[in-house]
Amino acid sequence: MPHASKTAVITAISANFFVTVAKFIAAFFGQSASMMNEAVHSLMDTLNQAFLFMGLTAAEKPSDDAYAFGHGQKKYLWNLWSAIGLFSIGAGLGLAHAWHSWHQLDHHEAAEMLHVFGVAIAPIWLNLGVLAFAVLLEGYSFLVAMKEFLIRMRAEGFSNPLKYLGNADDPTLVAVVLEDSVAVFGLVLAAIGIGLAQLTGEPRWDIVFSVLIALMLGGIAFYLGRVNMRFLTDIRDEEAEEIFSQVVKDHPQVERYHDLRSIILDENHTILVAEVELREEAVTARLLAEINEEKQRMMAALPAYKKETEEAKEYIAVRAAVQAVLERTEKIVQDLVTDLKKRAPQVAHATIEVTGIVAASSKHDV
Repeated sequence: MPHASKTAVITAISANFFVTVAKFIAAFFGQSASMMNEAVHSLMDTLNQAFLFMGLTAAEKPSDDAYAFGHGQKKYLWNLWSAIGLFSIGAGLGLAHAWHSWHQLDHHEAAEMLHVFGVAIAPIWLNLGVLAFAVLLEGYSFLVAMKEFLIRMRAEGFSNPLKYLGNADDPTLVAVVLEDSVAVFGLVLAAIGIGLAQLTGEPRWDIVFSVLIALMLGGIAFYLGRVNMRFLTDIRDEEAEEIFSQVVKDHPQVERYHDLRSIILDENHTILVAEVELREEAVTARLLAEINEEKQRMMAALPAYKKETEEAKEYIAVRAAVQAVLERTEKIVQDLVTDLKKRAPQVAHATIEVTGIVAASSKHDV
């Protein structure tokens, strides 16, 4: 994983931890429903990003006997757990607290002044002060993640951030950007709810906006779950397949390809499998000369008393022909793989099988 992605996650964890503590203090003393939901939101963000960090760390492990292509997919599993589990829990807790606050309206009177660690302060100023503190920290975290997001977006040829959000190869970075942007938007909702409750004297505004924050958490859980499910269901690498198609067109030795398939393991590892048919002249050109050269090498390696036997001559003739054809086809396949990996670096493994030799004709895909 690129270092910048890990930096974005660590920055988000640090910012959200301090914001979570501040919000819970404000919610406890100020008895604000939207502030409590914001505190739960930040707690879920912190835990979620800790899960992302563990997933990134696990994904960095190299391949071994049990994981032939590395541990990259573990990242998506950790992301899926955090999205569905933590954010769903956060949404549920937020809605439950809003429901409880609604039914406690007639039995609760808002205090005019609060005493926080021995300091007297009005609830509105406590809440707004914490929200301002949260905007600074979470805004900085958002800028760090967004900077990396835009760098990746431009590197992959996208110009629309919203379009790239649904097509990015790194769901961890998408998660951090979404969480930070939603965190900042949640702060705006909390500020509006608290402000309206203060201006109108109607605490129901605070509860209404706390419900919006909880529903927003649920929506993010669904979206992030969907993003990570894409990479856990053997999704094809359409970019790599398109590049392979162009590679075949650019190689005159190949007549056509078919049965092209690919699987994305993670953003740095794609497996591609295809069958190709070679042009007749690509295999037969100078083949006789290569067979004769191979026969001479094999004959030179034989003891003198075996060189004149008919059995040895027949074996060498057949073996030399097979060897020359194999070397010719292996070179063509290796050229295809080398060109493919050069144009599509994410292809970690490519299996190309030669299924036939056909007479020259206009090249087409099957």
